Amino acid sequence: MMNREMLYYITPEQQKPEVLKSLLEAHPEIKFVSFMGVDFAGNDTDEKVPISLFIEDMPDFLEGMAAQTDGSSVVLTGIATLNNARVDMKVDKNVNWYVDYNYEHFDAATGKMVGTLRIPCFLIHNEIFVDSRSILQNSLDYVEAQLLELFKKHPQIAGLEHIDLSQIEKLVFTCATELEFWVKSPREDAPIDALSSSQMMQEQYWQRTRGNVRTALEQTIEMMEAYGLEPEMGHKECGGVRGQIDGAGHMTHVMEQLEVDWKFSVGLQTADNELLARIIVKEVFRMNGLEVSFQAKPIPGVAGSGEHTHVGIAAKMKNGKIVNLFTPGDMTEDFLSAIGYGSMMGLLKNYEVINPFISATIDSLNRLKPGFEAPVCIVTSLGISPQVPSRNRTILAGLIRDISSPLATRIEMRSPNPYTNTYIAIAAFYLAMWDGIKACVESGKNLKELEAELSKKAGEEGFYLETDRQYRSEEDVFEDFTEAERSHLFGKPPATVWENMCGFTKYPEKKAALTNGNILRAEFIDSFAKGALIRWQTELLNRMIPEFHAEIAAMKCLHDTGFYNKCDDELWEKIAALRVTLAKDSTETPCIFTMIREAFARNDFDSASKLKLEMVKTMEVLRSSYHDYKQNIID
Repeated sequence: MMNREMLYYITPEQQKPEVLKSLLEAHPEIKFVSFMGVDFAGNDTDEKVPISLFIEDMPDFLEGMAAQTDGSSVVLTGIATLNNARVDMKVDKNVNWYVDYNYEHFDAATGKMVGTLRIPCFLIHNEIFVDSRSILQNSLDYVEAQLLELFKKHPQIAGLEHIDLSQIEKLVFTCATELEFWVKSPREDAPIDALSSSQMMQEQYWQRTRGNVRTALEQTIEMMEAYGLEPEMGHKECGGVRGQIDGAGHMTHVMEQLEVDWKFSVGLQTADNELLARIIVKEVFRMNGLEVSFQAKPIPGVAGSGEHTHVGIAAKMKNGKIVNLFTPGDMTEDFLSAIGYGSMMGLLKNYEVINPFISATIDSLNRLKPGFEAPVCIVTSLGISPQVPSRNRTILAGLIRDISSPLATRIEMRSPNPYTNTYIAIAAFYLAMWDGIKACVESGKNLKELEAELSKKAGEEGFYLETDRQYRSEEDVFEDFTEAERSHLFGKPPATVWENMCGFTKYPEKKAALTNGNILRAEFIDSFAKGALIRWQTELLNRMIPEFHAEIAAMKCLHDTGFYNKCDDELWEKIAALRVTLAKDSTETPCIFTMIREAFARNDFDSASKLKLEMVKTMEVLRSSYHDYKQNIID
């Protein structure tokens, strides 16, 4: 599938007019240029310009405003308005550009697939950068400047005594994402009971892939390699059922969960790579006759798809050496340096205002439920001891460390999903980390004191972390704590998009940690929240309620009511009552569906949120009751 003669990406070093012109003339199959900005919802733009026009006006495209877009075509809620909609696009020449090939359109002259050169851009409105890419880049620039200034004031930092901080040339914000997804045959769905049973019996995890799933996975890894992503692994995840092979040798009834991983990168390139990886996966699997879903929870009761995001901070020294600033001088004695402890504490203390950026949809919150290794609690695990690294997969922020590899020390955030806006998520992570780093370094405390702060029990006062909370657990937070205990110790997790967005107003001091430096501006946060709530309301009213209504309408009485069967009669009476509660108004009482519509009509999002939870809970009881009822019908 990979063609060595084709051009897949252009590095920053090649983004000079004379080099670009030579490359593009050598590859006439590249017919278009697309300027790619990323809005607050994580959507990427695709504005095609003929390659001839780009080559003719290349200096203007590269040095000026490359293109314009209409603010109504991107999610910048409350910023790019109808009466002030112009958004300019500025080319980013510090990251790789990619050639997006159309697998169904071939150039007659060359016989090769027609390509579009995708150029990442920043979006500018009223002379202010207003896009996700610029938020990430500017946030990292800000954190780097603040850290370097901190190192000047504190040349000796706990755990980094072996490093001459004055010899740091630049900081390196190492990041990586893992991409999980579901793949299935078009117009075919495996029964949820079969999927759930297969997961419980651990039949799928690390199993051998077969047929067109295997072909697509192998081609995906090859294609990722062609684009310079340096793939490290592709494998089956825990969800799925074994597909079948028809008489022609084709796979049918495919329903499997997969994961692909690739090498870490730095800052903005990490998020661009993740966006590219999703495009590659979707296109390659589609060519093999398979549908891909990046939803966080596409199937109720079965494992969802995460996108664990790893973050770290390294320093490039003036002598060229790279050192990990999370790693303490003695890894057998301490878990982390003061920079590492501060980063972990900053993430945990401020997570209530990070979470809205991570989980901004109904789908994303459906994944964050107890079980299935999806985090629900603001808590970390460091390991039993520094000598024996361990992995607790029930927590939010995991410490990844390898005594034999000091450069590998990092924090794994386990809450993101494939539709999380990776750009803003990483920006929020590092801004929160800076808040914790500053507090830990300026406290002057040694590593054992910092470990004690992170390990304190609820009710113990700390110099940075909140008194009434616990932030570390080496136990299974699902099995060893009740729901009430989890909420008391680690904070009650938001159950709806509305509850999550309320974090911005409920915790103003934590919001201030993200707005420091005025990079992730207050108006950007407000725009993000407003856009998320518009999408939440629209999905509830125009998708979720109609789908539930259709499902309820399809629930029919299946037994002969004239033939007395007390069990069937009682089950159907319960089902009928639940159907009315959800979907049928009476003169005395409106149904839940109607009450949700009325709540939104009067802009009562709090009531709509509570009613949404009641609707889902009632729907779960109805589905379970109807399942039991059908199971009892034998003719």
